[in-house]
Amino acid sequence: MTPLGLAVLRLLRERPMHPYEVHQVIRDRAIDYAVKVRPGSLYHTFERLHQLTLIEPVETGREGRRPERTVYAITEVGHDAYLDNLRNLVRYPEEEYPVFVTAVEMLRTLDREEAVRLLEYRMTALEARLAADEQVHTSLTKRGLPRTSLLDHEFRHATRRAELEWVRELISEIRSGTLPWTDDEIKESPS
Repeated sequence: MTPLGLAVLRLLRERPMHPYEVHQVIRDRAIDYAVKVRPGSLYHTFERLHQLTLIEPVETGREGRRPERTVYAITEVGHDAYLDNLRNLVRYPEEEYPVFVTAVEMLRTLDREEAVRLLEYRMTALEARLAADEQVHTSLTKRGLPRTSLLDHEFRHATRRAELEWVRELISEIRSGTLPWTDDEIKESPS
């Protein structure tokens, strides 16, 4: 199950909704910080969940000149699938392949100065994102969301803080030369 599918099932557990309403709730609660959402992918997700009998249409209506909207509810099968998937995500660490890890693996193919310059740019971007994360967290807290609704934000913030510290340390090691960089330096360094 995709993260977006899981998010849709989670929200439909609260009450039946149409896809546009789900999109609004995702934005209002800042769930889109944890789950990548695009309107097209959201509608595709609803179709897929319906095909899998995890959700079912419960009413179709039209307000004024707006297009017809179908309201969906989670099925019993969908409820079970939601809980099974969630439990597995929490219980078992999943091997993830973040794009930055790919870049780190290839970083040494850049010359030392360029690597440092690009990492400094990343460091600045991470600092800005951390500041933005704090603003979002403060805003959501002021709206009265309980801490349990903000755990994903806290996790992302902690992960970014850890990445920032790692990048800072890496820059320092590259600059100081304590991290062998060129093929010759690597050959000369003790294993």
